[in-house]
Amino acid sequence: MAAKGKMSGKQKAKIILFGVEIVIILVMVAVLYLVMNKSGEGPKMAKLDPKTLEIHEEVQQLSQEGGTMQGYRNIALFGVDAERDSDLYKSSRSDVIMIASINLDTGDIKLVSVYRDTYLCLGPYLEHDEYYWKCNAAYAHGGAEQAVKMLNMNLDMDITDFVAVSYKGLRDVIDGLGGIYLDIDETELLHINNYQIGIAHALKCDYDMVTEPGYQLLDGMQAAAYCRIRYGGGDDFKRTARQREVLRAIEERAKQTDLATLTQVFNDCIGNIYTSLDSDDILDLIGDIANYQITEEAGFPIETLRKPGNIGAKGDCIIPANLEENVIWLHQFLFNDEDYQVTDKVKEYDRQIEAETSKYLKK
Repeated sequence: MAAKGKMSGKQKAKIILFGVEIVIILVMVAVLYLVMNKSGEGPKMAKLDPKTLEIHEEVQQLSQEGGTMQGYRNIALFGVDAERDSDLYKSSRSDVIMIASINLDTGDIKLVSVYRDTYLCLGPYLEHDEYYWKCNAAYAHGGAEQAVKMLNMNLDMDITDFVAVSYKGLRDVIDGLGGIYLDIDETELLHINNYQIGIAHALKCDYDMVTEPGYQLLDGMQAAAYCRIRYGGGDDFKRTARQREVLRAIEERAKQTDLATLTQVFNDCIGNIYTSLDSDDILDLIGDIANYQITEEAGFPIETLRKPGNIGAKGDCIIPANLEENVIWLHQFLFNDEDYQVTDKVKEYDRQIEAETSKYLKK
């Protein structure tokens, strides 16, 4: 049930946006839109040069024929706190970072959330050749290119494509689909409307309050607020789980939606998408949305190999307690590689992370 609420307060929301289902929906509809409207505007484009994306040589070999990463397409997904169009390209932190790994033979998708406060090597910054800090700062420092580099460097990935969505995109996608169904528990109900206040202030709009727990239809504002909840236990780890839950709900609604509606959703949201995918990429990737399904999801670093810590002036961070072991786990999870050995560069980053954080961690 919902009651009408008015925008209030002076909170400035950093609204978390994300999504592989958003990507699949928008990319698929982009194909239809480009085919049906030859002169139509496409999404904001930025072609990345693979030679500049810090893909380690050993990883390149694994991506070739016979390698364990061959047959997968890995796409970086960023949700940025952009309030201006220019912030979509740079200057905004990517408060949602996901890797969508698509098995091109089966259509299975595995999702991994990289926790935004994870302490990793960001690459060059100011006078530093290699600067270590919260990974969500990479996008602010060097845009999508730097953020993709950061993922490739630290995780032994071969990502060459990305999709970034501004904070307006999620609301419009979900509203365009007619809302999504989520199960709101008593604890979440205590916080969801407070988060709506901040989002409404940023978007300069009203909102409908969620008034009771239970399985119910949420609109775009309500679902965006649900994604932001980090209280009531679980902190950012639980929040990223909520984000992936929303992705599944979007997937379900999209598969029930007709072509005309999907086309309109894309048309309404196109200005809030920034991507490296062009029409040829899209046609290669998307045939029929029904062929794709999320089969597994997880977060990085994993629970048994991470520690919280306040790293002095760099603030509260999530420390990969052993980056090497985390990356081994990641390749087992994404590519079923039970014998993966990390590159020397990952070992180097691992040693440096330990050197910079060990004195701050509780014994």
